[in-house]
Amino acid sequence: MISFGLVTEGITDQIVIENILAGYFNTPDLDVEPLQPERDKDNKNHSKYAGWTLVFDYCKSKDFQESFQSIDYIIIQIDTDVLVDSENYNYNIPSRDDNGNDLTPQQSIEKVIEKFRDVIGEDFYDKYQQKILFAISVNSIECWFLPLYYTDSRKAKVKNCLDTLNQQLAKKHKFTIDPNAKNPEYYREISKQYSKQKFLMKHYAENPSLKDFIEQLQSRDIQIAAEENW
Repeated sequence: MISFGLVTEGITDQIVIENILAGYFNTPDLDVEPLQPERDKDNKNHSKYAGWTLVFDYCKSKDFQESFQSIDYIIIQIDTDVLVDSENYNYNIPSRDDNGNDLTPQQSIEKVIEKFRDVIGEDFYDKYQQKILFAISVNSIECWFLPLYYTDSRKAKVKNCLDTLNQQLAKKHKFTIDPNAKNPEYYREISKQYSKQKFLMKHYAENPSLKDFIEQLQSRDIQIAAEENW
């Protein structure tokens, strides 16, 4: 079976990507391994070792390089809001071009990928490029949920997405997401809508960075047998 390794900011991001993969391949029976952060063996929804800096640290590591010996594709996820105009110069991604214009989502994604190429190392990246997929969420992964709840221009927002999302969550799910204490079950409840292929393929293009991730999957032409009537 084709296997996927996840290198993400946190557990909630892994949950979202797992549901998207289930929807894209039209099957829940996928071989997905959380690499960073690892999930606690006593509680699959918990890890003490999460955070955006650890995404970069892992991509520099020997563990990252060795993971390609046993895993077919590695998915690297990070939100751009932690990188744009960051005070940490080592990871700084500008929010504007040389003419002072805001970067488009695609331009932001390209700049983040350039940063990862440097971190991973050009030689290693060039060798394994087709096995690396980037889930770069502009500006946060919560933006990917907006097409689930909005039919107007807000479904394509890339700024202040959590506040916009919480407005609908309070109405439809009777909960909201606390940015300082993200509940994995909330992310599972929201993103499970994308685990249905019809729904995912109908809405993915409405958010620019989710669209980019799906198009990367399409470009690899990965074949996994779908489950009928799932």
